[in-house]
Amino acid sequence: MGLLDKLDAVAAARKALLPEGVDVFGIPIGQIYSATEAKIGDRRILFLGTNNYLGLTFAPECLRAAHEALESEGTGTTGSRMASGSYGGHRALEREFADFYNCLSCIVFTTGYQANLATISGLAGAGDVVLIDGDSHASIYDGCRLSGAEIIRFRHNDITDLDKRLRRLGERSRSTLIIVEGIYSMLGDRAPLADIVKLKDAYQSTLLLDEAHSLGVLGRTGQGLVEETGLIGGVDFITGTFSKSLGGIGGYCVSNHPQLDQLRYVSRPYIFTASPSPATIASTRAALKLLHDGTGLREQLWKNARQLYSRLQELGYQLGPEPSPIIATILDTPQQALALWNGLLEHGIYVNLMLPPAAPDGKSLVRCSVSAAHTSDQMDYAGQAFAELRGTIFQ
Repeated sequence: MGLLDKLDAVAAARKALLPEGVDVFGIPIGQIYSATEAKIGDRRILFLGTNNYLGLTFAPECLRAAHEALESEGTGTTGSRMASGSYGGHRALEREFADFYNCLSCIVFTTGYQANLATISGLAGAGDVVLIDGDSHASIYDGCRLSGAEIIRFRHNDITDLDKRLRRLGERSRSTLIIVEGIYSMLGDRAPLADIVKLKDAYQSTLLLDEAHSLGVLGRTGQGLVEETGLIGGVDFITGTFSKSLGGIGGYCVSNHPQLDQLRYVSRPYIFTASPSPATIASTRAALKLLHDGTGLREQLWKNARQLYSRLQELGYQLGPEPSPIIATILDTPQQALALWNGLLEHGIYVNLMLPPAAPDGKSLVRCSVSAAHTSDQMDYAGQAFAELRGTIFQ
């Protein structure tokens, strides 16, 4: 097989699955009207497939901060954090994130993906073990591969399986990094953090929690699952992203371990990439304050999430195990999922389509992401569209 032949196989698989002229992945968004509405083709559509959980992408405070930084500091840093790319704003955001979590220190990265890549590959290495939930995000898997450590998966949210695998490691459990997520991106369910922390302590392992989808969503001040459970003292490292509840792009890692700062000198994804732009940093700083003070936003987010989840449950759709801003409809076949996705788009609703192997257990998903910016009427409209399509999907 030639080098490029495998890409021809990908093209053939896409052609067999998707109708002629339909490309569900990377569909062009022609115009953005608000945090919840946009234009696709010649139609105005309801955005129900972004991760804009708090609806901050058009927050006046964030826009103003970004504009001011753009005018005063330019479009980009053109340097890495290790060279000319650490401006005053970057360091200020790190201090603000550390204060937000009441942690000793923080490192800011260019993307959330790189936050996991850099943190995992910096912490673990040859001779170590990374023990990860089977439903972990691709950035976690890639960080593990980059680390050179032995990778062991345990069944999703299965404490018995995690215990068994830690026990088998014997003394090696002390050089093991356990990695879980606050809210999982496929089905919207939480990690059983209390049980995981108990095992981590019992086996003297280290725990990393990715709060990408739970930052701003869980906890009184939006810290995530650590705040909701009161277990921040039991988690060694917390990573997350700016590209969801904070409405920007970037990532972070916070910790009370004094060794965190040394990752700057050993993490290639931190060293060898340009730092976030001044405008991105400024808007994120403004968004973090809104997130911290955003009790009303979280209440509206959860009201919307429960409204849509309950409606789809009433209609008989198979959903993720618990209400959350990520509401995944589980379909048996890619054809069913594609039909539902396309039908929703025809109703003027954009959602996400997940197909195997990205979706767990060989299933396919049509995934809605709810925002605090959505209205109750918009949730009603989405529920009605699902109701009208159900008969055609399961005939």
